Amino acid sequence: MQWSPRVAETVALGAVGLGLALAVLAVDTAGRLLVGAAALLVLGLAARDLLLRPRLQAGPDGVVVRTLGGRTELAWPRLRVEVRTTRRYGVKNRVLELDTADGPDDDGTLVLLSRRDLGADPDEVAQALRGLQLPDR
Repeated sequence: MQWSPRVAETVALGAVGLGLALAVLAVDTAGRLLVGAAALLVLGLAARDLLLRPRLQAGPDGVVVRTLGGRTELAWPRLRVEVRTTRRYGVKNRVLELDTADGPDDDGTLVLLSRRDLGADPDEVAQALRGLQLPDR
């Protein structure tokens, strides 16, 4: 099983980024700096979405998470899968938390993936991952 950002969202980001890049030609000098920076940021996000596909992949040995720093492999025996819910400024946010730490003295690996990163609801992804873990793990 694998999860990636939605293709439509990535295409929309690319279109907005290109629109902003073209808008640089129509604004004054200060506007060029601001609009140009926004275009680079949006195009960078679209490029990240394209390069890091699939973002999360589950297999028989565990899960693989692709980040800009490389691939991170997390084995099933040490993996804890949770969904964290936070509220900030009245907005509820849920993220998938993948953790391999065994206790307070173990650094382990912590990976947080949002709905946008997964292209699916974190609760559904967590449920699917728990279903792939063997009962003795």
